[in-house]
Amino acid sequence: MTNSSKLLDVSGLTVGYGRVTALRDVSLSVGAGEIVAILGANGAGKTTLLNAISGVLTPWSGKVAFAGKVTTGKKPWVTSGLGIGHVPEGREIFPGMSVEANLKLIDVNGGGPTFTIDDVMALFPRLKERFTQLAGGLSGGEQQMLAIGRGLMASPKVVLFDEPSLGLSPLLSKTVLSAIRSLKERGIGALLVEQNMRAALKIADRGYVLRVGRITAEGSARELAESPDIQRAYLGL
Repeated sequence: MTNSSKLLDVSGLTVGYGRVTALRDVSLSVGAGEIVAILGANGAGKTTLLNAISGVLTPWSGKVAFAGKVTTGKKPWVTSGLGIGHVPEGREIFPGMSVEANLKLIDVNGGGPTFTIDDVMALFPRLKERFTQLAGGLSGGEQQMLAIGRGLMASPKVVLFDEPSLGLSPLLSKTVLSAIRSLKERGIGALLVEQNMRAALKIADRGYVLRVGRITAEGSARELAESPDIQRAYLGL
């Protein structure tokens, strides 16, 4: 990827908690309409990476740049307004509010493709059937659809997805990942942390392997899927 095609550009990122270093000298990029997978075992630093990019955590060193602007250390509501969406692990919806109210809460515009409530309903028809129901009464898969839909209502240019299929049935996982893949058609990039690494590589263009806080491999999704080392370590082959 050439420098001109980078929308999200992370370079030399080091992040820690107290005296513990969680990420060390991590560099990666995401282009418009590109899906990039982050592979790694539990504890590799994947969630920390997404939190540092979106502004939930402040890096110790390194740089995050988005659309040519340095965003390192900026608060999440600032990065969201610039076009970095973040759908965190755990969904973080408002269970005591309806599906409709959860979607209408978003008043941020990141400058990316516009998503209306009708667009979200078209992407996830199940939500249309639950539109007036309280979000806390939805199934896990429906709550994940709502979390993604709410993230898209902010008109992001790139979305950070943290374990979107975690705890879902194979059918609902396929629905959620297919919806993420469809974002390419609207030019939205995605940085995808996903427990089902085989499924992630099927929809990704490229990927990085994160091991104990460091990037240890990168390449096209096909190259990573066919790598004997990746197959042994992460794909159970």
